[in-house]
Amino acid sequence: MGLNISEQIYNSTQAFIEHDKKLAQEVIDADTNTNGEEMDLEKQALKLIALQQPVATDFRVIISILKASSDLERIGDHAVSISRETIRMKGQARIPGVEKEIATMTDQIRDMLERALDAYTKNDELAARNLSKKDVDVDKQYLEIRNAIVTAVNHDSETVQSSSSYFLVIRLLERIGDHIVNLAEWIVYSASGKIVELNPGKANPELVKRLYSDAIGTNESIK
Repeated sequence: MGLNISEQIYNSTQAFIEHDKKLAQEVIDADTNTNGEEMDLEKQALKLIALQQPVATDFRVIISILKASSDLERIGDHAVSISRETIRMKGQARIPGVEKEIATMTDQIRDMLERALDAYTKNDELAARNLSKKDVDVDKQYLEIRNAIVTAVNHDSETVQSSSSYFLVIRLLERIGDHIVNLAEWIVYSASGKIVELNPGKANPELVKRLYSDAIGTNESIK
C-alpha cells in the first residue's frame, strides 16, 4: 500500500507539472484501489483481534497497522486532490520555476515515505524518529516555493489565477509530509510502546516559528 501511495504522489505531481490530464485521471481512478487496501487491512486486523486475542506487543503492532493505513489513505486523498486541480487548471499562465521546485519537493516527500516504509518493515525506532528532521526540510521547501509564487505574481499579474493552484498543491504536499511523520509516530509506538509527538510544529514550535519569520523576512526583501 505504501509503495502504491508513493507512485500516486509522483504521478499526481508529474501530471500537474506536465499538464497531463490523462495521468491525473488515472491517479483519481486508482484511489479506489487504495481505499480497498485500507479496508482489507482493517478486516485482517480486526480478525486477528477477535480470533487470536493478541498480547500487548502484538496488539501494539495491530494498532499501528490500523493507524498507518489510515494515514496512507489520507495521503492518497491528497494525491487525488492534486490531480483534480490539474484537471481544473486550464489555459492559465504557468510559472516554470515554481513547477521545478514542486518536483524537488515531491522528491523530498517520496524519500521521506520510502524511509518511513523501510523503518516500518525493520521496526526501526531511531530511523522513525529521524524523519521529523526531514519534515523540517519539507517545511523549508514549502516556504521557499510560497515566496517564489508571491514574487512571480508581483512581477507578472497574469499568473494571479494560476497562483491559487500552486498554493494548493504545495500545501497538499506539506500535509503529506505531516502524515508521513504520523506514520513515524506509529512506528515508534509499535517498537517501544511509547506515544510520542514528532511533528516539528508541535514538538518544537519555536523552530517552525523561526522558519516562518525567516520566510516572511525574505519575502519582504524580495518586494
